[in-house]
Amino acid sequence: MAAKDHSLSTPLLSSGNQHQPHVILTVHDQPDPPQSTSVSDRDPKSPFQSTDENCHNPFAFIRAHDGFEVPGSSTIDPFRNHTPKIEGLYEWLKILICLPIAAVRLVLFGLCLSIGYLMTKLALAGWKDKQNPMPKWRCRLMWVTRVCGRAILFTFGYHWIKRKGKPAPREIAPIVVSNHVSYIEPIFFFYELFPTIVSSESHDSMPFVGTIIRAMQVIYVDRFSRSSRKHAVNEIKRKASCNQFPRLLLFPEGTTSNGKVVISFQLGAFIPAYPVQPVVVRYPYVHFDQSWGNISVAKLMFRMFTQFHNFMEIEYLPLVYPNQNRKENASHFAQRTAHDIASSLNVAQTSHSYGDFMLLAKASESKQENPSLYMVEMAWIQSSLHLTALEALDFLDVYLSMNPDPSGHVEFRDFLRGLRLKPCGFSEKMFEFIDVRKIGKITFKQFLLGSAHILKQPLFRHACEVAFSDCDMNGKNYILKQELEDAVSLAIPNCYGDEINGLFSLFDVDNNGRISRDDFVSCLRRRPLLIALFAPKLLHRGSSLADQSLVEEVL
Repeated sequence: MAAKDHSLSTPLLSSGNQHQPHVILTVHDQPDPPQSTSVSDRDPKSPFQSTDENCHNPFAFIRAHDGFEVPGSSTIDPFRNHTPKIEGLYEWLKILICLPIAAVRLVLFGLCLSIGYLMTKLALAGWKDKQNPMPKWRCRLMWVTRVCGRAILFTFGYHWIKRKGKPAPREIAPIVVSNHVSYIEPIFFFYELFPTIVSSESHDSMPFVGTIIRAMQVIYVDRFSRSSRKHAVNEIKRKASCNQFPRLLLFPEGTTSNGKVVISFQLGAFIPAYPVQPVVVRYPYVHFDQSWGNISVAKLMFRMFTQFHNFMEIEYLPLVYPNQNRKENASHFAQRTAHDIASSLNVAQTSHSYGDFMLLAKASESKQENPSLYMVEMAWIQSSLHLTALEALDFLDVYLSMNPDPSGHVEFRDFLRGLRLKPCGFSEKMFEFIDVRKIGKITFKQFLLGSAHILKQPLFRHACEVAFSDCDMNGKNYILKQELEDAVSLAIPNCYGDEINGLFSLFDVDNNGRISRDDFVSCLRRRPLLIALFAPKLLHRGSSLADQSLVEEVL
């Protein structure tokens, strides 16, 4: 082909070789990833594909995109008691003056509790059929215990209690819901209404208290068990539908707050769709916050005993009816009720829940300087990411192992120490995925949301199973240290010695010198970020499928 023949009108392909075969490349689209978590070791179809995003996002292979949403953290601490310490000359003088009075109150408290306990034992004696309402004569005996309950409130300094409104008849409103501030309002409602309550199973073993709440035909619930919660809801429906049972009392917040906000409501009181009467409890104070927050029971009781008088107000609000004109879900019913209580208290509503209290308690146990920094408004987390409180606690354990600073932040080097990783480009990408603000340090909320974002990806479980199968070279159903080192070295080169020993110890959950399938999956569920270490292996598996999809046909 001569240069002089080239022009704008010259064909790009010469027509002189018409009998040469053409090479045609046909690229087929990849199928959608399978949703099943079952794994076949010899399945050539891998959903893990390499993309341009893999260059900067080590989790793109399971389609976990970076830039996940991290809402701003609330500065509100709904569990903080505002007077945990005795401060001021007035308080110290008052305590000194009231010490003799406190001693008398303590004796009366013990006497009332003992009498109430004995009468309750008498009322329960020989009663076997606890599935049906308590017989009337046994209820009359319980009046003695109820009066003792009011006397106990008197010993705590609640000499008079201001009431506004009245309880609706049980036939109209079988369910009463109230905000929960202290252990005082359950004693008040026991005296005032003698209701059936919903309580944690752990309360049954408490001295004195366990016996008394059994007489209230308590409905026990394990908040972490789905079957237990379902059983509790069925019992609420059954007892609310029968006027022979007492009315039901629930504290839908699920724990005590300081009364300055209304935290998210659980739905047990609203699923049965019966009319609900909200009740507002207030504890006005100047020098002594009576809320049961970050303060021990013993200290709170001592402060109550050493006050001249403690103020308490009860307000029965108008009934809230489920919307009959349209199908209203329990969540909306609960929101309307919570709004009425918050409006009456003139306070804000937050998305905190009992899960936040658990996080706060865990951070306090670990001696963090500001435990409230580790609350994340778990109600929002649970509804948007379907992450349980127990899973959040596991993530907090991992985060605390990174030794956060007093402001609750973790820097890159501590991040690596917590995950037993060495500094390299790949581990930097893992950190940058969590560091959405790109400031070189992360908060617990960022770590939690980033970990949950990975954990809840549809491909995550599948990736765990495939990674285990690929590491288990001989199909012996466990992984040895050398096999883990070989797999991880594809992502983090030169990872050996103390580094691989530390990583192996994380995966070897039962410390038996080898990593079973359960160990492997359990470790990755607690530390989802570590799934990125197996990305090169999984992408290599995916490349074989890509090669098959690129078909060369010679015509």
